[in-house]
Amino acid sequence: MASETMIQNAKAFLQQESPDSKLNLYDHMCSVMHKILENRTPNSVDLLESLSQEVKTNKFAPPCDPSSDVRPASLEVELANVQNKLFEKPSEDAEPEPEDEVEMPLPDLMDTAHYFEQAGLGLGREETFRIFLALKNLVDTHTLQSVRFWGKIQGTEKNYIVAEVEYREGGEEEQEGEEEEGEESREEETDEAKEGDEDNLPTPDYKPPPVIPKEETGTGCNKKTYFVCNEPGTEWTKLPPVTPAQIVCARQIKKFFSGNLEAAVISYPPFPGTEINYLRAQIARISAGTHISPVDYYKFEEDDEDDSDGEGRDSFVENVEFEPPRVQELIDPSLSNWVHHVQHVLPQGRCVWVNPPLRQKLRTSKTKRRRKKEKSRTSLSQNTDLLY
Repeated sequence: MASETMIQNAKAFLQQESPDSKLNLYDHMCSVMHKILENRTPNSVDLLESLSQEVKTNKFAPPCDPSSDVRPASLEVELANVQNKLFEKPSEDAEPEPEDEVEMPLPDLMDTAHYFEQAGLGLGREETFRIFLALKNLVDTHTLQSVRFWGKIQGTEKNYIVAEVEYREGGEEEQEGEEEEGEESREEETDEAKEGDEDNLPTPDYKPPPVIPKEETGTGCNKKTYFVCNEPGTEWTKLPPVTPAQIVCARQIKKFFSGNLEAAVISYPPFPGTEINYLRAQIARISAGTHISPVDYYKFEEDDEDDSDGEGRDSFVENVEFEPPRVQELIDPSLSNWVHHVQHVLPQGRCVWVNPPLRQKLRTSKTKRRRKKEKSRTSLSQNTDLLY
């Protein structure tokens, strides 16, 4: 007969819990036997497997309360949590703004959206108000002189909300110097590489066209600065200045925006940059072609009246003496009462034409080397007539 110790060991073995179901065979068999004896199930030996499965099913316990929402948060919920910060009031401990602060650069976006609604256009009052709060957050974090909601560009994955701003004097970060230094260092590296390979490889006669310099910040296509974000409440990203090469290439290609500023722009001809540069180039083109106003609504500043340099004037102010024309004149099919108040982008990719100086890449040392090579080639051709 089995000893008491063997029985206890067997019972302990059957009471070991499964790591997956957290059940043990001893309790499970007891429950199955209790069910058979309680129901007096006939032919229980044939139904043992189904009875065992039924007992397991009845003992199933969900990992959490089924009445609670255990589903992962959707994109709408995550976006709502991000935009909830836009509606939070500033803390009482925050320092009050001084009374002598400059005028608020943010216009009344809701009032502008009201007029768009009269024409059946717009983004809706709710989204417009969220964009207004996002623009207010942009004003609070940057020293801006003026802010304007430029528009919304839809993408395949995400959308772009674009803000057009102007910095106050001395408020914009000086990034042009760093970019110019980077470009000069690249040019020096390419020149050094060419000089090192000149002794071993033949130099081609092709000379690439000179690079058209970009317009300075505050002039031409770079007159305004642009910030973008995917949704109101997300972080604003400043777009870099646009170059003439990017505008020229943007006119030749058609690409959908993805919503990712770091995405590559795969096209032909190849675009010089990523989607952040492509977006900036298209914004410059759209701004130059769609900004219109009634005649005499704006006037040039007094300092720009003398256009002796022949360059286009791009500084204008609102005419306080403007008298609005009649509606019949504004809807005239000839559009003679409407003008563009933004400079046109020339085929060169700039608003002001520039003739780039041709850089002299050939130095005296290089010319001497080439002359020596030409002399050696002529002497070789004279002595080896059989090779020709």
